[in-house]
Amino acid sequence: MSDDTYPELGTRRHPTLGLDTFGDAPIDGAPANHAETLRQVLAEAELADSVGVDYIGLGEHHRPDFSISAPDVVLAAIAGRTKRIRLGTGVTVLSSDDPIRVYQRFATLDAVSNGRAEVQLGRGSFIESFGLFGLDLADYDRLYAEKLDLFAALRSEQPVTWKGTIRPPLEGVRVYPTTAAGRLPAWVAVGGTPESVVRAAQYGMPLVLAVIGGSPAGFVPFADLYRRALQKFGLPELPIGMHSPGHIAATDEEAREQVYPHQAEQFTRIGRERGWAPYNRSMFDQAAGPQGALFVGSPETVARKIVWAIRELGLSRFQLKYAVGGLPHEQRMESIRLYGTEVIPRVRKLLAEG
Repeated sequence: MSDDTYPELGTRRHPTLGLDTFGDAPIDGAPANHAETLRQVLAEAELADSVGVDYIGLGEHHRPDFSISAPDVVLAAIAGRTKRIRLGTGVTVLSSDDPIRVYQRFATLDAVSNGRAEVQLGRGSFIESFGLFGLDLADYDRLYAEKLDLFAALRSEQPVTWKGTIRPPLEGVRVYPTTAAGRLPAWVAVGGTPESVVRAAQYGMPLVLAVIGGSPAGFVPFADLYRRALQKFGLPELPIGMHSPGHIAATDEEAREQVYPHQAEQFTRIGRERGWAPYNRSMFDQAAGPQGALFVGSPETVARKIVWAIRELGLSRFQLKYAVGGLPHEQRMESIRLYGTEVIPRVRKLLAEG
């Protein structure tokens, strides 16, 4: 089988190499951090487009340490400043949003970007949006399952008849605007839950694995499960992507010394909310090692690790989450520049060599 069903999303032979950001904002009590960070994201995306990065994904959060709560608005601004880079999310929290509005917003983005839009759907890694939008966490599973089912029905861009428990039924409803291509590419993003992997296959949606801990090699069973499920449902092979954090500098030592303090601060702060042990240098060094979840180092080191991950999981896309905590804008820009001008060409050369 071939994953050429969505060639614009990348294939195993020619994987898409992208970037993700959540608009990480420094936590120092300055209200202007969010506005300034959002303007920096625009500049970062513009640079990514100019140096040959294939994709930019903006994650949705509703917390003080992340500035992006409306990815589609920021992506529309990016669309006006770029020419070729694909525009998507990483991730849209569908559980606390309206599937019809999500489709409409991204179909609109697809029009204004001349067909460059896509969306990645998931539960999200934080729960603030539930209370914020008046939803009950007790409905966590039901909300996601039914909203994903409705979104999947909308993808045909034909009249939809749908019935669930979370809203009144729909009878022959068609959603506008429609896309020029007749479809909006939509991924299902998962953190390693088998049920979510099978659900992505059931709906015929490409899969993106969020690998933020452990080793990418530990996610091979989920990639294999997804491919088996596609076969079971009689569907062609579809793209599998992977999202992992990282940072690039001139040397391995420089990259690690730049990013470690911000990685430690952010993971320790979030860990206090979740009951994790404080983050330390040993944990960082292990994660940044040859098979860890952090893609940190020189262009050569990061390129070789990306190639290893692509081959290990059979990926059609790799997305580097390039910002963490208070990492300065200038260092993020240099990381993007190195990713586009040195890492991506090196990855493509290594893959071509077999």
